[in-house]
Amino acid sequence: QVQLKESGGGSVQAGGSLKLSCAISGSLSSNYYMTWFRQAPGKEREGVAGFRYVDDTTRYADSVVGRFTISQDTAKSTLYLQMSALKPEDTGMYYCAAGPLWLTPSDVLTVASYKNWGQGTQVTVSS
Repeated sequence: QVQLKESGGGSVQAGGSLKLSCAISGSLSSNYYMTWFRQAPGKEREGVAGFRYVDDTTRYADSVVGRFTISQDTAKSTLYLQMSALKPEDTGMYYCAAGPLWLTPSDVLTVASYKNWGQGTQVTVSS
């Protein structure tokens, strides 16, 4: 079974940047649709960005388009999320998840599509 471990979170001022990493072990990362989610205090977990290595497909939440970039280094078995122009509303716990490879576009950013999760890394953006 795939194991996931996030890192790279921290505190940053609005307008700043952070790069999150998700170390993938136990299975080939190319066998999964890899996606970042986040959860702010008191809110539901929401999909941020997803990536499918086999055909280089990406999918982003509208709120992060143009600011966040998801990528994957299969040689290092690592998923990344480069976040720029951060806003206070980007604050939350960020999780990576591994899901079925052939998710439909409407299911990529849906929590219920994923059974494999990391423990999360905290991102705090101050104004």
